[in-house]
Amino acid sequence: MRAFSPSATTAPRTRAVEIAQRLTRHTFAAGPDGPFRYARGVAGTLTWLGHAAFRVDSPGGKRIYVDPFLNGNPKCPVDEQMPERVDMIAITHAHGDHVGDTVALAKKHSPTVVALVELSSWLNKQGVDEGKLPGPNKGGTVDVNGVKFTMTNAFHSSGTPDGSYGGEAAGIVVELEDATKIYFAGDTCVFGDMQLIGRIYAPDVAVLPIGGHYTMDPREAAVALELLGTKRCVPCHYGTFPILVGTPQDLKQLAPNVDVAEIEPGGTIDL
Repeated sequence: MRAFSPSATTAPRTRAVEIAQRLTRHTFAAGPDGPFRYARGVAGTLTWLGHAAFRVDSPGGKRIYVDPFLNGNPKCPVDEQMPERVDMIAITHAHGDHVGDTVALAKKHSPTVVALVELSSWLNKQGVDEGKLPGPNKGGTVDVNGVKFTMTNAFHSSGTPDGSYGGEAAGIVVELEDATKIYFAGDTCVFGDMQLIGRIYAPDVAVLPIGGHYTMDPREAAVALELLGTKRCVPCHYGTFPILVGTPQDLKQLAPNVDVAEIEPGGTIDL
């Protein structure tokens, strides 16, 4: 059994208690993004935009893009390639299929862009407003209008599109206003310290790459889910190109006790 408390004398929080506390925290409140900040029972949503790109619509009305590789992404729906609104962007690492449209979106919409400090420096040189780049490093958390982003470890390379040093690859735990937590592993292999990510952050949903070749495949992803202890998974980074052969069906067979989502690009799940 995973221990969720650093103290042996403190009883671990059960998932039922955590869910109950989360629900009681939902309140009606006026806010800048609409008539209510968020309402009891109203969940955020996660939309897959193909490859490793996602849009999160939070309970508080925030629109968050993660690794926004939209234009040039053969799996991104056409009607998702020109966002009308972007409040926040989070980037796991510097490769072009993850940085994607960040610079153009940042110049157009002026969102806060959460990326490791070295990648943030590179983005600033490309014209992204320095004041919109908090630039955390691994283990650091930034709070952007009630949405928290925590940078975690990942094992992958991270050169920028022009070949510059982009820092290391990272994962990101996004905690929404209602305390729902989504772990975006980014591009990585499985690694033992995913157990610590599960212990410390207890993500409700794990977004894992499964295509293989450049990242983990379904076999490694199944082990990652064991280490994380997460019972909901959204696979990504598969099917974009012929070399990315892993499938959600493969992962389901290897992790039968996990709810593995099978959604097409442009599809949405409730969080």
